[in-house]
Amino acid sequence: MDMRQLKYFLTIAQEGQVTRAAKLLNIEQPPLSRQLKLMEEELGVKLFERNGKGLKLTDSGDLLKQKAESLLLQFDESLREVKGMKEGVSGILSIGSVVSCISLLPKRIEMFRERYPQVTFKISEGDHFYLGEKLEKRAIELIVARLPFEAQKHPQQYSVLPLPSDPFVVVIPSSWTEYSRRESINMKELAQFPFLTLKTDKTTRMHEQVVNECKRHGFVPNIICECSSVAIIMSLIAGGIGATVFPKSVMSSFPSTVVKMLDIEDAHFESDVGIVWLKDHYLPKRAQAFIDSFREEM
Repeated sequence: MDMRQLKYFLTIAQEGQVTRAAKLLNIEQPPLSRQLKLMEEELGVKLFERNGKGLKLTDSGDLLKQKAESLLLQFDESLREVKGMKEGVSGILSIGSVVSCISLLPKRIEMFRERYPQVTFKISEGDHFYLGEKLEKRAIELIVARLPFEAQKHPQQYSVLPLPSDPFVVVIPSSWTEYSRRESINMKELAQFPFLTLKTDKTTRMHEQVVNECKRHGFVPNIICECSSVAIIMSLIAGGIGATVFPKSVMSSFPSTVVKMLDIEDAHFESDVGIVWLKDHYLPKRAQAFIDSFREEM
């Protein structure tokens, strides 16, 4: 069995039909059917079962699909690594970022583009699980995330460059005029606030960190809304709905005219941040250079 046959098999598995797979591969259906039969004879197993007009993977077929995807990824990575040896820092740098870290990127990208004008960017936003899947499929090359990185892979399979920690601050509506002359607040004052918190179905670290700090000061926050979007929470705060506790860096993306930031007087807790990429996998020069740009300032 060779790489060509594995590509044929994966296309059939993805399309669920030999006819559609043949059109996609730009070959005739009979030769593709013969190749599938040859693979099954060589392996001594059935790879597909008929499911109405389509095909469904057998257990053996599903296992081969997983292995074939991994092999083809490694093959493609090897080709990119060989080609990359003679290339400079150029191309499209695909970055993933969690919603609360987007604000860390604009200045970094501006500085990087001044040094490497041949690099352009593609940015994906999502939670740790979504971005972890994209990283595993090589749809992105690195991730800017809150730490620890909560994804499906074992932590030892990631390389992580920790960045300076990000202190938490309280964010309230500018319309709460009783706080207009204040620059700071103590934790127990938060007990009276309607509270909004950043939380997704699978990533809860920041939410738990804030709630635990409130409990340490003797109260449970009155959470009226859990939301996966920083922008939505900020819009709700600007509308006077409630307050939140966010990493300070988030505030650089939002005007101080609609929300007000207050330092916390009696608690110093921080959000850890880092760059995450797959360990022991090829990393293009542009991604290596982007990571190194963070190292230079540490």
